[in-house]
Amino acid sequence: MELLKLLFWMLLFIVFYTYIGYGILLFTIIKVRRFFKIGTIQKIDDSYEPEVTLFIAAYNEKDYIASKMKNTLELQYPKEKLNIVWVTDGSDDGTPELLCNYHNTTVHHLDARNGKIGAMNRGMEFVKTPIVVFSDANTMLGKESIKRIVRLFGNEKVGCVSGEKRIFNHDSDFASAAGEGLYWKYESTLKKWDAELYSVVGAAGELFAIRTKLYRHVEKDTLLDDFIISLRIAQQGYTIKYDSEAFAIETASANVKEELKRKIRISAGGIQSVVRLRSLLNVFKYGTLSFQYISHRVLRWTLAPLCLFLLIPISFFLAYKPDILELQLYSVLLWLQLLFYCAALLGWFLENRATRIKVLFVPYYFFIMNLSVILGFVRYIRNNQSVNWERAKRAS
Repeated sequence: MELLKLLFWMLLFIVFYTYIGYGILLFTIIKVRRFFKIGTIQKIDDSYEPEVTLFIAAYNEKDYIASKMKNTLELQYPKEKLNIVWVTDGSDDGTPELLCNYHNTTVHHLDARNGKIGAMNRGMEFVKTPIVVFSDANTMLGKESIKRIVRLFGNEKVGCVSGEKRIFNHDSDFASAAGEGLYWKYESTLKKWDAELYSVVGAAGELFAIRTKLYRHVEKDTLLDDFIISLRIAQQGYTIKYDSEAFAIETASANVKEELKRKIRISAGGIQSVVRLRSLLNVFKYGTLSFQYISHRVLRWTLAPLCLFLLIPISFFLAYKPDILELQLYSVLLWLQLLFYCAALLGWFLENRATRIKVLFVPYYFFIMNLSVILGFVRYIRNNQSVNWERAKRAS
């Protein structure tokens, strides 16, 4: 019984630390460092404006071309220094032909479909500018995004800069939009603190930039290209910075089913990344970067979801031994867990009903997020995750 109690508290600590505790610890460290003026404030050179390539890997994106190109041409960066490159591997819906109507755009098309990372590996051979900015075809960028991102490269220690992913927010949202929007707000806060402590641990694929010279071809079966590319740059001794005002905005997944499909792919890619970046687990070699990587990423993709589900039977056993209805510590903790899952069930019931009370969807989205890790692990073990684009349907 004592061993079971010890296991219970260990599992609970891992879950708490992964989703809440790391944020609290990070916030505390940042506040202490600010108070004692530890660390240096990066000086930003607004005059730093090198030639830049905006790189968009696309597969059958004809519905987004007009809005994406309109958005791109409105970006506040010297037009003579901004090269627009589309790589359209496998597109057969007229995407390459539509892009040819834009005289200021270079299109590299290949009939074969080799997935996003295949397009990136091939397309990078044509990039000659010192900075390359990656963006998705279905995301719109803030007008100052490229300017804000590029200026951070004025510091030679910066090898990668991540922008912020935002979700279109409505007064009344469905479960997928409300949950995804709240999740990314929390993630953005953690990224700000991560960057202030040392380095962000992984860039958002919707908008991130790197020094072109640091790009290395990535394995052709890679699922999370943005994560692998950015962390391998960090492994070289460079930092990944973050600017929340350089943002890419897109609509949320059409529904929770579509969001689950997207999350499963991300989870399978996350586990693949943990395996490929296993050297980053060496805290003696990478120090603060390893601490951030394990706390912010590894635990979410490995132990935390497993711990979360194991807590239920263990809590039941510990609460049942005296009396499950008796008001004692383990029975209270069990009932709190059951209450949480009932809230998730309520979120499922309200899934397709728009509501202004978005907090109702948090337990449901949290449950879906952790379920996706379990399903993603199964998919990774079975090795049946395609590297080709698997676009989730987006809300209108």
